[in-house]
Amino acid sequence: MSDKYMRAALVHDWVVTPGGAERCLAVFHELYPKAPLYTLFYNDKEIRKLGFAQEEVQASFLQGKKTILERYRNFLPLFPYAIEQLDLSDYDLILSSSHCVAKGVLTRADQLHICYCHTPVRYAWDLTHRYLQENSLTRGLKSTIARMVLHYLRMWDIQSSNRVDYFIANSHYTARRIWRAYRREATVIYPPVDLEIFPLLEKKENYFLFVSRLVPYKQAELVIETFNRTGNELKVVGDGPQLNRCHRLSGKNVEIMGYRTGSELAEIMGRARALIFAADEDFGITPVEAQACGTPVIAFGRGGVTETVIPANGNNWDQATGIFFFEQTVSQLECAIGQFLDWEGNFNPLVIRHNAERFNSLRFKADVQAFINSKYQEWTKS
Repeated sequence: MSDKYMRAALVHDWVVTPGGAERCLAVFHELYPKAPLYTLFYNDKEIRKLGFAQEEVQASFLQGKKTILERYRNFLPLFPYAIEQLDLSDYDLILSSSHCVAKGVLTRADQLHICYCHTPVRYAWDLTHRYLQENSLTRGLKSTIARMVLHYLRMWDIQSSNRVDYFIANSHYTARRIWRAYRREATVIYPPVDLEIFPLLEKKENYFLFVSRLVPYKQAELVIETFNRTGNELKVVGDGPQLNRCHRLSGKNVEIMGYRTGSELAEIMGRARALIFAADEDFGITPVEAQACGTPVIAFGRGGVTETVIPANGNNWDQATGIFFFEQTVSQLECAIGQFLDWEGNFNPLVIRHNAERFNSLRFKADVQAFINSKYQEWTKS
């Protein structure tokens, strides 16, 4: 079948709040504007922002649950079953955007399923023990139930990976995790950054910046505690379950700004002395956005950030875009901030911006389209 007549469908875990995965989904919608979206549940406002009309979206039975948007993690045990109830039998190409269960939709042998994998389910694999600790599930009946659910999810996750014909990973780090969990190869195509939204700003102000959802693994508490000690000015942008705790922990030099987006976020990011990024992420789009603004990054040197930030060594100022620290501790972050202050004047915003241009949206769109076209042509000839 010619790709001229190919019928495509998009699958995404859920659409509740905007993030890097949703930016990828928006590009997939541009590539296949006639393709409907299948998802577990969604927020009407965010769906419209992505360019979908409500009639183009098919949700699972979870959409009808009253508390689904506010407490969707409570419904985790139902996710595998719910995604399997979505009927995609009318399509030739299934393009799933998966960080949880989207890759597990049921398909036939004559359908091509390509998965853009943001990560294997992190709380079922890498973050299992941290997830249990942070939710006070280390002992007792609730702990036993939670461990059984996560065990089931791991088994289902491995089995459902066989429903994917080709994996695309958002970083080499994610590709290694896909191999570790599923024993499947993945082609790496880095996610897109909208460079027009995040313009270069060479004039910096006196504050450091932390931008993130305020959830435990993002390490907001670590960052705030460190800046309480150093006394440097810090702005914290984001919201989430730890928002009130961050307010309580913050000293006079720390400003909790809440959620910001678009041009307002770009302005805050562009004026910062440096972005602090303390999480172990599969890709981490925020450090790339900061670099697009010409802002250096002080980052925990593990995960996808090692592929997007070029660490300074004192002699590579024609390439350097940030500084790494290698333990998620106050002392290590404090040392990295001190090193940054010693070298701050050597960072070149133009060099930093140039590095971010590797991740532009046009490159992402072209690479994804070329990959899908190639695999679809192979598929139809086999």
